[in-house]
Amino acid sequence: MKDNSEERFPLVDENGTVVGSATRGECHNGSRLLHPVVHLHVFNSRGEVYLQRRPEWKDIQPGKWDTSVGGHIDYGETPEQALLREVREELGITDFQPKRVGLYVFDSRRERELVYVNRTVYDGPVTPSAEELDGGRFWTLDEIRSAIGQSILTPNFESEFQRFFL
Repeated sequence: MKDNSEERFPLVDENGTVVGSATRGECHNGSRLLHPVVHLHVFNSRGEVYLQRRPEWKDIQPGKWDTSVGGHIDYGETPEQALLREVREELGITDFQPKRVGLYVFDSRRERELVYVNRTVYDGPVTPSAEELDGGRFWTLDEIRSAIGQSILTPNFESEFQRFFL
């Protein structure tokens, strides 16, 4: 499998206002065009957080553990619509109550993303997509703390989780 480099993303300013569009390939080729994404951190009632494992075929951070759900906002889609779609596609979850906890710009050498950060508490079944993910599991906060800085987790997840949840 492979990401669709021709998929069209909105380009936004730091407030989330759409100012244009570009392809996935253009956004991820080092141009650092600011494009929006949604993240959902899925906690269970024991305080553990679900992490997904990125497949080896991904163009960004293959094989690393990452945010429960993360996905690009499609051109013409709201952050709320994108979140519902991504959570259903990646984890098979449709009955959850998201809470927005932040908005920030993630900046790396390869890309810039405007990240809409959300959280939820969920104890139902999780069915990770076999097409989009390489599985996943719930992690304790101690496990996450121990993995930070060990090249196990994506840098985006590490910085975001520390900023909003540790």
